[in-house]
Amino acid sequence: MSDPEMLDQSDVDTLMDAVESGDLRDEQRPARIFSRFRRDHEKVEIRVYDFKRPERIGKDQMRTLRTLHEAFARGFGAQMSGFIRSIVEVRVASAEQMTYAEFISSLPNPTCFTLLDCPPLGGQICMDISPLVVFPLVERLLGGTNQSLLVPKRPLTGIESRLMRQVLDLGMNALTEAWSGVKQIDFGISAMESNPQLVEIVPPNEVVVMIGFEIRLGSRVGDGVGTMSLCIPYNVIEPVMEDLSTENWFVAGEAGTRDAEQAIVSRLHDSTVQVEATLAETSMTLADLGRLEVGDLITTDRRADQPVAVSVAGRPKFEATLGQHRGKRALRIVDSANSGKNPDAVVDLAS
Repeated sequence: MSDPEMLDQSDVDTLMDAVESGDLRDEQRPARIFSRFRRDHEKVEIRVYDFKRPERIGKDQMRTLRTLHEAFARGFGAQMSGFIRSIVEVRVASAEQMTYAEFISSLPNPTCFTLLDCPPLGGQICMDISPLVVFPLVERLLGGTNQSLLVPKRPLTGIESRLMRQVLDLGMNALTEAWSGVKQIDFGISAMESNPQLVEIVPPNEVVVMIGFEIRLGSRVGDGVGTMSLCIPYNVIEPVMEDLSTENWFVAGEAGTRDAEQAIVSRLHDSTVQVEATLAETSMTLADLGRLEVGDLITTDRRADQPVAVSVAGRPKFEATLGQHRGKRALRIVDSANSGKNPDAVVDLAS
C-alpha cells in the first residue's frame, strides 16, 4: 500500500513537464521579517552584520572617544614640540572597532610597543609608535637634523628606549588630562616591547577600540611623517561607557586645548634660537679674493649710518644699529620687518 503523501513516477513526470514548459507557478510567499512591530518588509533596511567583528560600542560613544583623543593629540603634540624644540603635529586619523588579533597583525615588527596601566580601571591598554616616528625623534633628541636618515629595521637600543620613555611620559600626562573630563585615570608605562606578536593583553577575539594618529615632525614638506596607534580593549573601558557623554567630552576638549596652550608657552620661553646680524654683503672675483691681505679694505654699497639686518633662525626680522653695551658689542633694534618699531630693545653679542 503506497503512502498518499509520496509522489509516484507519474506525478514526478507531470511536474518535470510543467517545469520545462513554464506552466509551474511559484506560489511561495515573500520572506517574512519577524519583529515585535508590524512593518512592511519592503521598507525595512537590512544591514550586513559581521559576527566575527561585533560592534559593542555605539556610534555616539565612538564619536566621543574620537573627540576625546583629539584633545589628547593636541596636548601631546604641544608637549613634544616643547620637549624637542621643534614643531610636532599630532592628529587623529581614524577610530574603529576590531579584534585584538586584527590590531596586532596590522603592526610592524620590530616596533615601539608599550603597555600602559590605567588605574583605577582594570586591565591594560597599549600604544604603538611607528619606527618612522621613533628614529627621527631619537635623532632630534641626540642633536641630529633627520636629513637623509635611513630608518633601521631593528629593536631600540637601551639609550633609545630611555629617550622614548621620556617622550612617552609626556604622552601619559596628555592622556591623563584628556580623560580627566570623564574619569580621573592615572596612565603609566608598564613595559616596552619590540615584538607585538609576543604580547597578549586580551584574548585574540576580544573587541578593542583602535585610535589611529598621524604624527608629523616639522612643518616643512619632506619632514618625517609616521603613525601612532592606541589600542583600548572594550572590557577595560566598559565601566566608564555610561560616562562617555557629549557633556563630558566637551569639557575634556576645552581642558585639553587650554593645557596645550599653556604647555607651548611655558616650554617655548626656555627655547633658544640663532640670531645673526649681517653688517653688509658684496661680491668680488676669485682673483681679487686670492690677492686679499691683512689690512686690505673691502668696500660695500651699504652706508656706514645704515642699519644692519638681523635674522632670527635664518629669517630677516629686524634692523639694528651696531654699538657697545656693558663692554660687549651689541645691537639696538630700530625697526622690524613689519615696521613695528621698538627702539628700546638691546641684544648683547658674545664678542
